[in-house]
Amino acid sequence: MQFRYVATGLMVAVSLAGCQRTSYSPYDNLPSQPAPLQAQPVPQVQSNQLPPPGGATQFPTAPMQETASLDPNASAPTTALDVTKEQMVGNWRVSNAGSSCDMFLTLTNLGSGSRGGTRGCAGELTAMGSWEVSGKMVQFKDRAGNVIGRVYKSADNRFDGTTNSGQPVSLSR
Repeated sequence: MQFRYVATGLMVAVSLAGCQRTSYSPYDNLPSQPAPLQAQPVPQVQSNQLPPPGGATQFPTAPMQETASLDPNASAPTTALDVTKEQMVGNWRVSNAGSSCDMFLTLTNLGSGSRGGTRGCAGELTAMGSWEVSGKMVQFKDRAGNVIGRVYKSADNRFDGTTNSGQPVSLSR
């Protein structure tokens, strides 16, 4: 029985010997504190007056709005129906100067209007970047914010109007 205790004790001692740490770490020999940095000379601080802000050429001028866009109902006929932005959102089929294309209108803000665009259009509508409802009119604007065309609601899911060059424009779904 004693041999059994001796053998068990010897087995425990051998197994515990295998649990000792024998790995090497490169960080074991590092100093506990880094060496202090040497002070560097500081140049003399200067003080002067800042120049006055840039002249009128510092910022670009705002795009000029046409006078017709100031009166939202300037070219809307008396038969024009009321229109809201929510009614305009989505895909529209556009007829312009004898050809047809697609127009996409969203509620994402872009400048003073909402983001919009065209695909497959010709003429002024190729430059469309935004749109907005103004009274009973929907104004299409280029990427600089200039009005390039206007339409009014003439029936359910139909709008009619013109571009700035006088070309007729119709939107339908």
